[in-house]
Amino acid sequence: MCGIVGVVSQTPVNQLIYDSLLLLQHRGQDAAGIATANGNNFHMHKANGMVRDVFRTRNMRSLPGNVGIGQVRYPTAGSASSEEEAQPFYVNAPFGIILAHNGNLTNWPQLKEEMFRIDRRHINTASDTEVLLNVFAHELQLSSSGLQLDPTALFKAVSGVHRRVKGSYAIVSLIAGYGLVAFRDPFGIRPLVLGKQETATGVEWMVASESVAVEGIGFEFVRDVEPGEAIFIDNDGNLHSQQCAENPSLNPCIFELVYLARPDSCLDGVPVYNARLRMGDYLAEKIKRVLPGVAIDVVMPIPDSSRPAAMQVAAKLGVEYREGFFKNRYVGRTFIMPGQAVRKKSVRQKLNAMAIEFKGKNVLIVDDSIVRGTTSHEIVQMARDAGAAKVIFASAAPPVKFPNVYGIDMPTRGELVAHGRTDDEVARMIGADHLVYQDVADLKQAIRDINPALREFDASCFDGNYITGDIDSAYLDRLETARLAPQAQSDREAASEAMEGGVSRSQLHLQLSVE
Repeated sequence: MCGIVGVVSQTPVNQLIYDSLLLLQHRGQDAAGIATANGNNFHMHKANGMVRDVFRTRNMRSLPGNVGIGQVRYPTAGSASSEEEAQPFYVNAPFGIILAHNGNLTNWPQLKEEMFRIDRRHINTASDTEVLLNVFAHELQLSSSGLQLDPTALFKAVSGVHRRVKGSYAIVSLIAGYGLVAFRDPFGIRPLVLGKQETATGVEWMVASESVAVEGIGFEFVRDVEPGEAIFIDNDGNLHSQQCAENPSLNPCIFELVYLARPDSCLDGVPVYNARLRMGDYLAEKIKRVLPGVAIDVVMPIPDSSRPAAMQVAAKLGVEYREGFFKNRYVGRTFIMPGQAVRKKSVRQKLNAMAIEFKGKNVLIVDDSIVRGTTSHEIVQMARDAGAAKVIFASAAPPVKFPNVYGIDMPTRGELVAHGRTDDEVARMIGADHLVYQDVADLKQAIRDINPALREFDASCFDGNYITGDIDSAYLDRLETARLAPQAQSDREAASEAMEGGVSRSQLHLQLSVE
């Protein structure tokens, strides 16, 4: 998961892109980058860190031009700490291309080998974005014969990318001397929207991961980019678009609506806030069915993304809604922090339970989802420490039982607390008295209630259905093997630190099991 933006303006774009990236900061906190084009010259600055830390006044001054792209990075492939893998990426032939990417390519190792062996292109990092950039560059070389580039040749190149690349991808790219290119994978897994602004000197265009980035800087939301569609906006602001995939179908990532997207965004015709309210309606009905005799005194959300669902649960159950957890807004989103130890520590730094709201009460805590169980375990313990008589935990999303290979960092089955466990077993793992998950069918229906045109979704982390058709058990086994050695080393380090700190082996085993 990353956030991307591209702008073609009548005035310098550096500030517009910076402001848009701030609005997309929730999609990536690891690194940020901006690239601009001034005539045939590219200018780029990128580094590890948050947007406000990466870009200083001197950096902004070094980014002239009326066309540009930007990205905030949450790593799903490659090294989380490598500044070399911050985006955008650049290649000098043909024409000169800069590209930023949101998603994850499932066949990038094979493509990397093809690049070297067949296309004679060298990939210097472990980033699938560099692979994607070089595939796009190679297809552009073929479609344009290395000479002039027109929309027909460009769309032909995007068609070539769709044929070769598998996985999820939303792209913004600059081509030196020509303009901005944006396209979305044929399944529409990762979001991409189009916006515009009428000015006295002409039309300005913008593409971004979420509508909030478009509307938040004063542009008008126009529409979602269609699955498989490519958009080309030349340096003069003329927009060209074409469907470039043979059999496109819209299968948006449902986890975007559960957690990733901002509530004030609208994705594929679905206002995110409304979707989360509707999830709460269905979750309340599930709680009524499975816990008919369980007394609930108060409903509390885990701020912020579960708040709409929790409000609806309280209203449907006729139970008081209270805010029992205070959030420190200066700590990042724990789900997208690399490393279990960092996530676990950050939960206590991010949330504080107010004892006055918990003491002696049967508390129903509503969260957007339960992935690894680390955060949920800490939250339940915080509620008990604050004096809760009973802790009932409800998830607005179904149990996450399968790895997500399309851009969310939960690639191994062993990291998922619900994989291979019953709901009662998960409840014991996180320390709750009762646990209620949303049903997969209800989650999908909650979205369809708002936009009936959405029939299918990428819900692979819930139902194990990988829509790109290239994921099987052998693929997942390879992913786990690739992560096994680093994870084992991390566990050994955690064990060593725990022993030094006086933690018993049995306590450590429980901690690692929950994580």
